[in-house]
Amino acid sequence: MAPTGANGDHADSIDRDYKEHLKRYETNGTISLPMEVFEKIYLNPQLPIKGELRGTFGNPTPLALMGFLLASTPLGCALMGWRGAGGGGAATIGVFYFFGGLLQIIGSVMEWIIGNTFPFVVFGSYGAFWLALGATLQPSFNAEGAYVPAGASAAVAAAGTAEFLSSFAFYLLFVGILTMIYMVIALRTNVVFVVIFFFLDLALFLLAAAYWTLAEGHMALGGQLEVAAGACVFVFCMAGWYLLVVQLMQAVDFPFSLPVGDLSTKFQGGAARRKARGDIEKNA
Repeated sequence: MAPTGANGDHADSIDRDYKEHLKRYETNGTISLPMEVFEKIYLNPQLPIKGELRGTFGNPTPLALMGFLLASTPLGCALMGWRGAGGGGAATIGVFYFFGGLLQIIGSVMEWIIGNTFPFVVFGSYGAFWLALGATLQPSFNAEGAYVPAGASAAVAAAGTAEFLSSFAFYLLFVGILTMIYMVIALRTNVVFVVIFFFLDLALFLLAAAYWTLAEGHMALGGQLEVAAGACVFVFCMAGWYLLVVQLMQAVDFPFSLPVGDLSTKFQGGAARRKARGDIEKNA
């Protein structure tokens, strides 16, 4: 039975307003988003893909981002030694496994399913990073034990620890190089995402430098570099928490949205440039 009276008119009005809202983003019978909104919620430029899986599944990006932040933020505080914290993150190994590793791997797989290649690669690689870091710090894995034999003298133990730190620093160095690549690619997304990669890169390079410095026996300078790395971690985490709030507000259609500095419309993609050149040549 069709609604009648004032309540029925009110319901019809709401339905018309909702359809009008959707019509603004409707293209060929499917719902699409403005480019600046799309990159804000998916951290990926809006590119054409087959199917409509983005409309079928929820957005996995906030889940993976949250996992990354909950693993990174306590680590930054520990590196800076706040409230007597320390140990290079050994106290939060479980967080590295389940938030940093598991949630990002799940998010990465979901990004792959809905066709978002850049977030799929980013979250997958950082998920593996946290799993590897957690395994390295896990006592039962005894990674450092390969360099420090049981019952070794103090001198042999110190030399083994130095060798371990020097070796592990190369891992951080090359993750930093990978992050630098991501930072360049992120110029097609938004300013906040670029800032996250920039300070993450600084943190990785500073931490690698800290381990090499500690391996050489310069304990005071190595400790200062660790604190500087922790400060960079804390900065990119604050930017990341802001981005997470932005995405969750967008997910529930909050009455207002926060800016992220859209770059997807500022740095035109290759396909758009080729199309523009073709249109110019056609009209010439």
